[in-house]
Amino acid sequence: MAIINKILAVDDSSTMLRIVVNTLNKAGYNNVITAENGQDALKKLMENPDVTLVLSDWNMPEMKGLDLLRAIRSDDKLKGMPFIMVTSRNVKEDILEAVKAGANDYLVKPFTVESLKEKMDRLK
Repeated sequence: MAIINKILAVDDSSTMLRIVVNTLNKAGYNNVITAENGQDALKKLMENPDVTLVLSDWNMPEMKGLDLLRAIRSDDKLKGMPFIMVTSRNVKEDILEAVKAGANDYLVKPFTVESLKEKMDRLK
């Protein structure tokens, strides 16, 4: 059971990040920090040890979401971090690849407040 206090939202699109943060706020999650790629996300995780969930896009420059997920799962301090892949990739093989890499769940864009909240409630 995960207690979600602080969320790291990762996406290379500033518009999508705003949508994710607004959606999280509407769902009652107001403690959200953002990163624009996987490298930035790893840096933010080191600077914010109180992050309790990562929501990450799949396709990003420098470090893709799947690579970020693998980096988190291979780090002793971070490996238990709940991770939801948020992407427009809705292919069964991609979903299976993300789950095999250790994603707790998978959310396809565009998504609703309800669908995001449902995925996050499953982590609790």
